[in-house]
Amino acid sequence: MRIVVLGPGAAGKSTLSKSLTQATGVAWVELDKLFWSPNLDPMPPDEWADVQRDLIEEESWILDGDLGLYDVVDVRLEKADTVVLFDPPTWRCVWRTLRRSRQRLDYWRWLLTWRRRYLPGLMKRTAERPDVRVLIIRNRHDIEQVKSTLGDGPMKPGQ
Repeated sequence: MRIVVLGPGAAGKSTLSKSLTQATGVAWVELDKLFWSPNLDPMPPDEWADVQRDLIEEESWILDGDLGLYDVVDVRLEKADTVVLFDPPTWRCVWRTLRRSRQRLDYWRWLLTWRRRYLPGLMKRTAERPDVRVLIIRNRHDIEQVKSTLGDGPMKPGQ
């Protein structure tokens, strides 16, 4: 089980990932915790790619995070068997962000343009990998379906 969880800020990526790791025992890595320095400086792209290469060598994993313009997502898509892609309404992510923390201007630009600027690229990248199952989450019903599908244990071929 090699799962990449992507989507805009405050979409529910970490909540779902934590739930999946509890249900399956598969190790979960919250990529934000590895990527950002204590001063919130982004990791250089080549260094970030190397960190991810080390992570994807493990037998199974859940890699949770979408770092927008700073990301090198192709590295983790390379070995993923499943991509969970959150696509909730922007207003919901804005509301959740306002409730939980203060954010920098680059975060707000990314969040407010995610659907138009980043989602099409992610869809294109996943479409180029026909061997990867893509599960899209737009609402709570979709979350429950994904949890049911992935939380029942290791993925079987053809699922």
